[in-house]
Amino acid sequence: MLNFEFMNPTKVLFGKGQIASLAKEVPSDARILMLYGGGSIKKNGIYEQVKDALKGFDVLEFSGIPANPEYEVLLEALKMIREEKISFMLAVGGGSVIDGVKFLSAAALYKGDNPWDILSLKIRTEKGLPFGTVLTLPATASEMNSGAVISRKATQEKFSMGGPGLFPKFSILDPQVVASIPERQLANGITDAFTHVLEQYMTYPSGALLQDRIAEGIMQTLVEVAPRVIKDPSDYEAAANFMWSCTMALNGLIQKGVPTDWAVHFMGHELTALFGIDHARTLAIIAPSHYRYNFESKKEKLAQYAERVWGITTGTLEEKATAGIKATENFFHSLEIDTKLSEYTPEFKGTAQIIFRRFTDRGWLGLGEHKSLTPADVEKIVEMSY
Repeated sequence: MLNFEFMNPTKVLFGKGQIASLAKEVPSDARILMLYGGGSIKKNGIYEQVKDALKGFDVLEFSGIPANPEYEVLLEALKMIREEKISFMLAVGGGSVIDGVKFLSAAALYKGDNPWDILSLKIRTEKGLPFGTVLTLPATASEMNSGAVISRKATQEKFSMGGPGLFPKFSILDPQVVASIPERQLANGITDAFTHVLEQYMTYPSGALLQDRIAEGIMQTLVEVAPRVIKDPSDYEAAANFMWSCTMALNGLIQKGVPTDWAVHFMGHELTALFGIDHARTLAIIAPSHYRYNFESKKEKLAQYAERVWGITTGTLEEKATAGIKATENFFHSLEIDTKLSEYTPEFKGTAQIIFRRFTDRGWLGLGEHKSLTPADVEKIVEMSY
């Protein structure tokens, strides 16, 4: 097991009726900016619950943060934060809204002239404007980590950011919100969380036995509850296990003491930036080809995964590893998630070459757990994903 440090200061309030706890968590003298997305929270009752919980507080609102939080939209919110002297933010939404608020948390205290530098130059945020979250869409675990991903349509780019100053002060997780989530978004959330675990698990054996077992447990739970939550999102037990699995998939715990990959995400982000494909679906496009391309370096963990998650116990190590990749594809297909780029856009030709140039220009010359995946390798993996 590798050396590590672990700290997660986010307070989690999990369960039915926890939105009512907001009044105890938000500073009483705060000037609050409540941020949300396209307005679905006004249809499912969450907006009213939040507003009721914050009666007596000084609350302003900013709506319209899109899926794949858009930089230009966030600049409008940043202007409001500065003009209205906001002292606390509340993100009410899924990962996109929470990620957008994390960017605003960093940008509000940033001393430079151009907030885009936080993303393009990967400036680590040590201290941000404080915020909390009310999770409405399980998927990204942004409610319990310090990372974010922001898009910019003008340049067709999508960059990650982070730092210890970007942990939410608290996050409210009420599984009852799952009942109103559309099937497509449920499938995306399951796929996103599952792939988050794979990025931290599918590398090589490092002797971190407990981390492996926790990771496998999260994946097994997602596989078990996926058909239940898709069939009936009001099934509270299924929804609760789905929600907590998504949070546990990327709250930092299972990545400690182990090598991690994240190349799938780097490639997937480019597909979202270029074509607007849902983030989770880009991961499903890239992951199987990534594992096939890097089969020799990953086959031990692939075989372990096949045995422990999918119950594939017969065959050679290579046969089990191969079957594990196929089982992953089948799982995505069971959620009606396509796994080829050509199934999403007719404009796929030349994509691998565009991404090769982008990675080369940015100096991203060594990705993956061994830092050995070159832009040329990335080009081949993306071509395999057509």
